[in-house]
Amino acid sequence: MCLGIPMVINIINQDLTATAETMGVKRTISLRLVPDAKPGDHVLVHAGFAIEKMDSAEAAETISLLESMLKERP
Repeated sequence: MCLGIPMVINIINQDLTATAETMGVKRTISLRLVPDAKPGDHVLVHAGFAIEKMDSAEAAETISLLESMLKERP
């Protein structure tokens, strides 16, 4: 099973990488699969690559589900 994490793009670099953040964690991601993304966009990230843009409501719902799963861990 693969898991994509919603992240918001903060800064885009000239080499099609970006700094993105979710749940207080910042990462450098590749935008090669979503070259039209811009700062403030929410993207679904898998294995360090943004694989699609998503709307903010969908991103918030997914993050909420992930947070609830983390709270339930033993």
